[in-house]
Amino acid sequence: MRVGKRVDKMLERDIERRLRLGIKALGGKAYKFSSPGNNGVPDRIVLIQGKSFFVELKRPGKNLSPGQRAVKRDFKKLGFEVYKIDSIEDVDRFLKEAAK
Repeated sequence: MRVGKRVDKMLERDIERRLRLGIKALGGKAYKFSSPGNNGVPDRIVLIQGKSFFVELKRPGKNLSPGQRAVKRDFKKLGFEVYKIDSIEDVDRFLKEAAK
């Protein structure tokens, strides 16, 4: 192992995988969301127990881009929350909330 090199560096895909598998285990779906021509839309739409959630996944410590913040504001005006998840702990908290 090289000195100064972090071996526990978490990637966005690791967080996304944990979310997908957790939602699947709860009987829900976590669809990849793409909206051509509309930058800043959340990464995933989570559907579970008659509820829908919009989720933006990030590497640990990373913030939403200006476009993502604008979309989050627009969704809020429409009555929808956009969840920013950037850690395994965030995923676990989200899974508990989604399962309620």
